Amino acid sequence: MCAPCIEEDDEELVEVASTNVQHTAKEDLNITLPDIIANLSHTIDHGRVSRFNISRANVWDGAIRGFRRSSYSETCDMLVKFTDDAGVFEEGLDTGGPKREFLSLLMKHLKDRPIFDGPEGHRFLVYNANAVREDEYFLAGKMIAVSVVHGGPGPHFLSEDLVHYLAGQASFKATVASVTDEGIGKALQEIENAASVDVLRECVIRHSTMLQTAGCLRHVSSVEEKKDIVSDYLRWYIIDRNSSALDRFKDGLSALHFLDVLQQHPTMLSPVLCHIEKKLTALELEQLFKPNFSPVGSNRRLLESQTMGYWADYLLDCEEGQAAVSVEDVLMFATGLTSLPPSGLDPLPKLHFLDDSRFPMANTCLNTLKLPLIDSYPVFKTQMDFGIQNSPGFGCF
Repeated sequence: MCAPCIEEDDEELVEVASTNVQHTAKEDLNITLPDIIANLSHTIDHGRVSRFNISRANVWDGAIRGFRRSSYSETCDMLVKFTDDAGVFEEGLDTGGPKREFLSLLMKHLKDRPIFDGPEGHRFLVYNANAVREDEYFLAGKMIAVSVVHGGPGPHFLSEDLVHYLAGQASFKATVASVTDEGIGKALQEIENAASVDVLRECVIRHSTMLQTAGCLRHVSSVEEKKDIVSDYLRWYIIDRNSSALDRFKDGLSALHFLDVLQQHPTMLSPVLCHIEKKLTALELEQLFKPNFSPVGSNRRLLESQTMGYWADYLLDCEEGQAAVSVEDVLMFATGLTSLPPSGLDPLPKLHFLDDSRFPMANTCLNTLKLPLIDSYPVFKTQMDFGIQNSPGFGCF
């Protein structure tokens, strides 16, 4: 149901000179997140490409091959080709849509790599000997920087404490809930729940080996010291013990000057990396896509207006769980993204109308969604569900 992405033969390749990513304090006063990402993307040479051959059945394997290829450069544009299970290339060249879909899938797969630990949506780096040998920490950092600067999504799964550390901020507010090791979590909970100095001392003695390993073993003289003991241990557990992995991750995150800008604009860029509780809404998606209407008064315009009502109701059904797909699935179908990227969408999403198909179609390169003109909402909803569920990227999340 997805139209092929065709790159015009006569499209002029534009060479953009590299620009300094440093900003003055005066310039920072009114800068927006899309401005920051646009400034970083000026270093990308659109006249050269790094190729990625990706199977949706194994996105990580194709990504590793592409990023480790000797000819790969983050300053080159990305050309992504997806293959089906038989290894046949899909039609069309990548003019944006396949790249965005690939980067979305990559960020989804990255959070489950063994280099991360911690609860869902609040992951932090953890030392893994095999990942060190494979230099995966560097690669993961580079993948995140490349995704954001090349128009893809941020990871949206890193813990705030990790991101604050990367951004050079002193804030650290981790709780015992961040610890996935059951034994350690139970020990910290006992210390945290100590109601008297005698109980606290007994807890410290019982868990002295664990605390000594982290440099947190101490003589306590008041029950209030339990907060410092737990906080110091958590900082060691999340940051200090993983310092070598963090350093290598930061090296990768420095690609395209992303880490520099994260440290310059932590308030604006931290949400790109951290978990976001707010979900995409039906209204946001409805307002995002601008319809391309026929002339007022025509019979086709009447059908299009009716379809716009169906479209709005369909998005509400998606948001409320009354459709077979989610609002994020609809965005993925039309743009290759499940969330709005920090760079903004370019070109701006548009709606077109089809009278020669009963199913929706999409051109993710142009961020264009084509809706079928059907005179029954139940049929419209069924056809939308079917078309989106049978698109190439559906089910990869």
